[in-house]
Amino acid sequence: MLQNLFIVLLIFCASNLQAQAKLVVLGTVQDGGSPHIMCLKSCCTNLSSEEKAARQVTALGLSFGTTDYYLFEASPNITLQMQQMHALGHLNLAGIFLTHAHIGHYMGLLYLGREAWGANKIPVYAMPRLRTFLKENGPWSQLVDLENITLQALENKQPQQLPQGIKVTPFVVPHRDEFSETVGYYIAGPNKTALFLPDIDKWNKWEKDIGEVIKAVDYAFIDASFYDAAEINYRPIVEIPHPFVIETLERLNELEQKDRKKVFFIHMNHTNPMLDPESEATKRVRALGFSVARIGDTFSL
Repeated sequence: MLQNLFIVLLIFCASNLQAQAKLVVLGTVQDGGSPHIMCLKSCCTNLSSEEKAARQVTALGLSFGTTDYYLFEASPNITLQMQQMHALGHLNLAGIFLTHAHIGHYMGLLYLGREAWGANKIPVYAMPRLRTFLKENGPWSQLVDLENITLQALENKQPQQLPQGIKVTPFVVPHRDEFSETVGYYIAGPNKTALFLPDIDKWNKWEKDIGEVIKAVDYAFIDASFYDAAEINYRPIVEIPHPFVIETLERLNELEQKDRKKVFFIHMNHTNPMLDPESEATKRVRALGFSVARIGDTFSL
């Protein structure tokens, strides 16, 4: 009798932990943040204090029913984003997965160093070129030398096993790769799967069909850097060849409603009107059956 009860309790606890596996949106803005440095336009100068607080650089948190959690990206807002996870009861940073070496995605690592946290051996998961870059270039190399971080090897399309059966698989995508390769991630939980792809060049440069990729997952967090070309009036467009949201909407036009619901646009430039939940751009995206990621959104895995 006691043995049977023990087995039931084990099954209940395991199911409870799996049910608690989740992703939390910790930031949705492109690398430079919002308000953006030296931006004198209304998109930055007219923000309320509440709007500023809601505009952190793109990152996700991953937890699974314990005090441990992982970050996807070490953004410049890592301090606030870690506090967000702490407020949810997750106090132990178990690791960080990086996509590439552009400032919004790895700059937060500096706060793990001796000038700030002075962390002890935080696992940082990175691809080969990025690991080499971090090891061989200061100030990142000091983090490695002082063992504030320990670099964990990732390889293209090779899954990384995490606790509770969660798997994280990186995949290389085309992007500006001055210092490192760029990856997205498939995140597979006990029950559902997610795509995290905050940065990519035009969809036709990737060997995969983004529509088919979306069909194969439960959630898709994809690059929404710019809504359309009208925003790009201050830099040559060839320097920033992200897919415009309007291009992505057209490309995904054939998706059924059940698949459109999976899409959450993320990584929005400070000029992107979708940062405003009440903008016409946001309303258009939602009317078509897609969504815009917001800080605090939570997704069960």
